[in-house]
Amino acid sequence: MSPASAKLTVQDLLSQAGIQINGIRPWDLQVNNPRFYRRVLSGGSLALGETYMDGWWDCESVDQFISRLLISDVESRVSTTKIITWKMLRTLLYNPQRKERAFLVGEKHYDLGNELFQNFLDRRMTYSCGYWKHALSLDSAQEAKLDLICRKLNMGRGRTVMDIGCGWGSLARFAAEKYGAKVYGITVSQEQATFAREYCKGLDVELHLRDYRDLGGGTFERVVSVGMFEHVGYKNYPEFFKIVHSNLKENGLFLLQTIGGNVSVKSTDPWIERYIFPNSMIPSAAQITGACEGLFKLEDWHNFGPDYDKTLMCWHENFNKNWDNIKDRYDDRFRRMWNFYLLSSAASFRAGKKQLWQIVFSKVGSAHLYESVR
Repeated sequence: MSPASAKLTVQDLLSQAGIQINGIRPWDLQVNNPRFYRRVLSGGSLALGETYMDGWWDCESVDQFISRLLISDVESRVSTTKIITWKMLRTLLYNPQRKERAFLVGEKHYDLGNELFQNFLDRRMTYSCGYWKHALSLDSAQEAKLDLICRKLNMGRGRTVMDIGCGWGSLARFAAEKYGAKVYGITVSQEQATFAREYCKGLDVELHLRDYRDLGGGTFERVVSVGMFEHVGYKNYPEFFKIVHSNLKENGLFLLQTIGGNVSVKSTDPWIERYIFPNSMIPSAAQITGACEGLFKLEDWHNFGPDYDKTLMCWHENFNKNWDNIKDRYDDRFRRMWNFYLLSSAASFRAGKKQLWQIVFSKVGSAHLYESVR
């Protein structure tokens, strides 16, 4: 395709989403490099993110631009056959989330440096969706989320809790401080483990650098996993639920918080895969319920996906407000990459393409009587 034809094609596609090239509205695209058109037509979402990182285009409001693209489903009209075929073959033939690769996402993402995350997360370092029902700030939304989890699990003094994917220790510390729980947490990030141990020092909290497949079994009254299931992979969902089941007492409760998709997939967006979360995968409701069938009884399913839009926009604001604190460690291409990650993620929730679920399970056959909490 000639450069002129490529430009006309892109103009037509964007116009279907109400977007103009070099227009004056916040969501209009400002093209800085004419090679953008051919590259994005051949590379789809991967090329769109990469060309933004490279400065080939700008937009006053990237989140509005991306949400319009998602709502109009522009990408389905762009041919990226080679990329899609490779992704499908890779996930069908291999298990990208197998145990030998468990620590990859920790090394590539969570170990980027605690200073980075301290400059855009809330004061508790909670790297998951906040709960904004009554909250007016990021700090209060994250505290409300942590408290909601504890109330849903009927947390109490001496309650034994397994936290799978404990992050920087925000939930572990909150449950121990506010509810007197005894928490055992695991993470695949060395940076998180080091920070969390210090953060939870003096509390009844034990934290380890460990993959979930290395857990023992049968000693916890509660199991919780927040923002970790997105790294498990569809081939490993049944094993994950079996491990949770074996670590949970008979009348215990398990709370899973995860980003969710409207349809079942076996791979993730190629730009997210390459630059942000390697080997990640968003589960569907069907994949979750299918994998836990025969093991768990579904007690509660709470969707507050729009709250992740608000959370991500707060992270984006903090990241740019505090950029001067960390710019000596990261270059401008990283800054653009991180902005694209946060804003495109916010757009996906705003467009309804992604959901945020808190799901409460009890064991099949248990005598636990559960009452939903909001």
